[in-house]
Amino acid sequence: MSRTKSVRDYIRTIVDFPHEGIMFRDVTTLFADPRGFRIAIDQMLHPYAGERIDKVVGLEARGFILGGAIAHQLSVGFVPIRKKGKLPGTTISQDYKLEYGEAIVEIHDDAIQPGEKVLLVDDLLATGGTAAAGIKLIERLGGEIVSCAFIIDLPELGGRNVLENMGMDVHALCEFEGL
Repeated sequence: MSRTKSVRDYIRTIVDFPHEGIMFRDVTTLFADPRGFRIAIDQMLHPYAGERIDKVVGLEARGFILGGAIAHQLSVGFVPIRKKGKLPGTTISQDYKLEYGEAIVEIHDDAIQPGEKVLLVDDLLATGGTAAAGIKLIERLGGEIVSCAFIIDLPELGGRNVLENMGMDVHALCEFEGL
């Protein structure tokens, strides 16, 4: 008897990408499979059944795919957080540290209204830098973050601890050891 595939089973690992020593966890294989994608979206939604959520915020770029699908299922709006210079309207920005340098993300300054309940989503939680920057942007606009949801957590990189130390509830569908 064969077992039902888990979300983790749909994720491909690519060795030495983008450079040597990295085990890249590729969710495009999950997204491409209709059953796998449905399982992932359903499982990402499950912890929030009955919770008030007004907006889903997705982090660039794979968070847009997940966030759009989750927002559709919840019948709420979707808000993108993008890299600097990609949004056409008036924005607020937040810088954050990367492994080698810094980056800046932005959100439209009218995307979230004070008091709105927000679910932050992305495909992968590594060091937590991008998610932490997103949280700061949402909070600066007065949004209240219900939770942060990810497909994959890489626990060795400490992102969950970073977000939990910010007072966030964190959910991930699976974990992978290593970088």
